[in-house]
Amino acid sequence: MNAASPSRRLRLLTALLLIPGLAGCFADSGNGESTSGAGGSRLRVALAFPPAENLSPYGADATLLSRLGVTEGLTALDANGAAAPALASSWQRENDRTWRFTLREATFQDGTPLTAAAVAGSLTRAGKARPAPAALSGVSLTVRARGAHAVEVTTAAPDPVLPLRLSSPSLAVFSPKAYDRQGRVDPAGTATGPFVLTKVTGATAATLDRHDDYWGGRAQASGIDARFVADGTARANALRTGDADIAEAIPVSQAAALPKGALRETATPRTTSLLLNSEAGPFRDAGLRAAARAAVDTSALAWGVYEGHADPGTGIYGPAVTWAAGKRTPPAGRARAAWPDGVSVSLATYDNRPELPEAAQVLKQQLEKAGFRVRLVVREYSRLESDALAGKFDAFVLARNSLVDTGDPVAVLASDHTCHGGYNIAQLCDPGIDRAVARAEATTDTAQRQEAALAAEAAILGTDTVVPLVHQRVLTGVATGVRGVLLDPYERTLIDTGTRR
Repeated sequence: MNAASPSRRLRLLTALLLIPGLAGCFADSGNGESTSGAGGSRLRVALAFPPAENLSPYGADATLLSRLGVTEGLTALDANGAAAPALASSWQRENDRTWRFTLREATFQDGTPLTAAAVAGSLTRAGKARPAPAALSGVSLTVRARGAHAVEVTTAAPDPVLPLRLSSPSLAVFSPKAYDRQGRVDPAGTATGPFVLTKVTGATAATLDRHDDYWGGRAQASGIDARFVADGTARANALRTGDADIAEAIPVSQAAALPKGALRETATPRTTSLLLNSEAGPFRDAGLRAAARAAVDTSALAWGVYEGHADPGTGIYGPAVTWAAGKRTPPAGRARAAWPDGVSVSLATYDNRPELPEAAQVLKQQLEKAGFRVRLVVREYSRLESDALAGKFDAFVLARNSLVDTGDPVAVLASDHTCHGGYNIAQLCDPGIDRAVARAEATTDTAQRQEAALAAEAAILGTDTVVPLVHQRVLTGVATGVRGVLLDPYERTLIDTGTRR
């Protein structure tokens, strides 16, 4: 193994010196072991992202709920990214716009049975949510109960990937008791997963207990004590000191300092990109976007910032999306790079993923070397998201799982890069790209749909509104003796019935 660089050694020494002060946020709450007599220790989990939207299942917090084993949808994603049974035991396509899903026998966490009427009501409310869940970008659903144990889902236009779409964490199913008159959803005790959300302490902690009537069998852990810790060093320290059993998103700078066997590395479809605001500010100019793209050295990021735990960016879809390898079309129609001449730009990112601020600092230096003046903004994600979506920054560094919303490669294009996309941080609105994405959405055959997605990707990259930086491998810390942690490449699941210590 190569010797650590001086900067890396300094970071490790600093982290070790900080252990006493940082580990206190994970001090034993007194319930590390089950006191219910039902057996099984509680799991202590350090999570990177606190709730950004009061645990609404329709936005970024949906994945948080699914990772903690609270929520489920009609379908799930298997290891190959195909739709697998969840609350629906089977399904079939009735015609080009209608699918029929047969429900399994299950019980909501409030004790009421899972019924077709409840499922239809839950999905109908999700379809009416504003802003719409990313999985429903450009899609209109009509859901009807067909007897007690089946639902019929009809889309306004043919949707060949509906079973994939319904696997999205933002389309989880809740009991009728979850909804208030304004349409807000309370996930506490109203979902179907193996763990019941019982308490949320602001943006710092959550307590979950086992759902003993879970259809998939009783969980081996009696509950979960989750802490939301934006500081990646604090998460790693909690694992080192024994205050956490599982710590997600371990910083690469802390990887070598974890106990032997505690680090798990998972290839994912997550790509970190530089998004350039094409609606307002300096990057409305395609020439300046081209200059920014030309200034970026992705190898310096992959090897310098990520220390080899990432691959240089090649596109929206990374190496974990195996079908994209060797099939990309080179971007066409890129503008000629213009001279920045000292133009001032704001560059923002968040510190929940600890490599992002360092990556942004390197980008700042690269852009300034190319002739830009750069003002760097770093905040915790929940304090940054609304400004980013409103287009208040000229440039934004984002880590995004390209298959997280639906498992369908077209979905991220529709939500992030079209005129009406709900997560369009680059503020891109190009009729040609909208048509390319629409063609991909309308394609039924899997191989042809993938080809259409790659064609749309090439068109998007040709605008220079998105500059792929690196394709990430997620690092998870798992304490010795902990078993059954779900190292999901799609980052939807983490804890399940078999997770235990």
